[in-house]
Amino acid sequence: MEMTKKRLEAYKSEKQEIIELRHKLHSLKPEKYTGNDVIMDYRSGYPVPQSVVGTDIDAYWAHREYLISKISHLEQRCQEVEQWIEQIPDSTTRRIFRMYYEDGQGQQAIAMQLHVDQSRISRKINAYLKANN
Repeated sequence: MEMTKKRLEAYKSEKQEIIELRHKLHSLKPEKYTGNDVIMDYRSGYPVPQSVVGTDIDAYWAHREYLISKISHLEQRCQEVEQWIEQIPDSTTRRIFRMYYEDGQGQQAIAMQLHVDQSRISRKINAYLKANN
């Protein structure tokens, strides 16, 4: 699979989006789809407005299924990136990619952990992406 810097950056955002969508899914309640409408009652021979209150359960289930589908799609995309990272043969490069993209650490923090200069982290990422695309 071809991996680009753009796709790896999108991975970070997609991980955050999954968290947000799970929160929305967890807080989704059918009561939020309750509303009222006015109908005309003709039982007396002339129109009398009547209020009808109800829950649009179909809209609730459709939104719930949409959120589940979106989460599943994003999880699959994230899993592809994670598998790609795990297939990097060099241990140091793999650790750098894991810390930078999966864990969201900055290059300076990674450099301190690996006892190297920050520019080396940047060069390592760019060189690996260039060599493998």
